[in-house]
Amino acid sequence: MDSSVQHEFTFTPAISLFVTCDTEAEITQVFEDFSREGQVLMPLAYPFSEKYGWVQDKYGVSWQLNFGKITL
Repeated sequence: MDSSVQHEFTFTPAISLFVTCDTEAEITQVFEDFSREGQVLMPLAYPFSEKYGWVQDKYGVSWQLNFGKITL
């Protein structure tokens, strides 16, 4: 992505950053901040974690955000 040569590809959700948040307030704030000018890929509501969400920020980078233990 930092090449001076123009490429036909860009960021995609195929690669995302996984962040474990320390508090419920933190995950809610980060999720809201990233989705404000971005796109929600999965809302903050899934049964395998206390709180989990997947969002793409305004730059096209996708983030998986988690709070609590994940149970599969």
